[in-house]
Amino acid sequence: MKIIVTGGAGFIGANLCRELAARPRVRQVVAIDDLSTGSAANLGGLDVRLAEGSILDHDLVEETVAGADAMVHLAARPSVPRSLADPVASHEANASGTVHLLEACRRHRVHMIVASSSSVYGSVRELPKHEDLATRPLSPYGASKLAAESYALAYGASFGLPTLALRFFNVYGPLQPAAHAYAAVIPAFIDAALRGEPVRVHGDGHQTRDFTYVGTVTRVLADAALRTVTCPDPVNLAFGTRISILELIRRLEDVLGMPIAVRHTSPRAGDVRDSQAAADRLRELFPEVAPVPLDVGLARTVEWFRGLPHRPGEPAPGEPVAG
Repeated sequence: MKIIVTGGAGFIGANLCRELAARPRVRQVVAIDDLSTGSAANLGGLDVRLAEGSILDHDLVEETVAGADAMVHLAARPSVPRSLADPVASHEANASGTVHLLEACRRHRVHMIVASSSSVYGSVRELPKHEDLATRPLSPYGASKLAAESYALAYGASFGLPTLALRFFNVYGPLQPAAHAYAAVIPAFIDAALRGEPVRVHGDGHQTRDFTYVGTVTRVLADAALRTVTCPDPVNLAFGTRISILELIRRLEDVLGMPIAVRHTSPRAGDVRDSQAAADRLRELFPEVAPVPLDVGLARTVEWFRGLPHRPGEPAPGEPVAG
């Protein structure tokens, strides 16, 4: 099989490329990435071809999709705060970019797996969040991901294209960058704690999230691509393991073996208060999947951070800094 991973040099994408490259049935893995947030170094040592460029580059996409069996579409302009700063850029990358890819997959009859987001639920308060709930995104990012999954499912219904839309919750693990303004909470906390700085908590810290280790996510994605798993409805990719931010800090203290100072700041616009997935539909489609427990995933992530020669996102010693 030839499998394409958009955003393949990013955090989840590079972990997925590693998973796919180890599968005997996969003859070729191609990562499409413009390296705006990903890094070619994430693919170092892997038998993966990097097609450097944007998913909005029609010629690049057409050339890459030819002969493919499946595409896992992870490329996106991530982050709720980033979408608030530039809503149009989020729409172009996340919504328009997905349509361009769907058109290429339709021409070549390529199975397409699309990464959506729990942010599509937005202000809906019911827990756990099941896929039949209404969607009320609170941010342009959430709206753009809802558009992406809706287009994928519409292409399945309209053109018979094999598609699967998976709603990611809070994915974490090795390769997730920390040293930028839009860093996710777990890498930001680990990075700050290892440098002896207080972690920044937006709001009171009692807000809850459903964290999923990246290795669990990539096993589901690889299985979906290899078995051509499809579904006419969106599917949560999380397991209902709800935990508060303050409890997360306590768990990290246990893993790190040291106390973590906390600095509370104002809540962020566009953030949801609580998040927890209903996993019934996921387990029906992937009955063999067993999630990595949070404490195990945190330990693996901390181990990766401790092995870095420099902070994620910063130049390595002796590496020139772009001006």
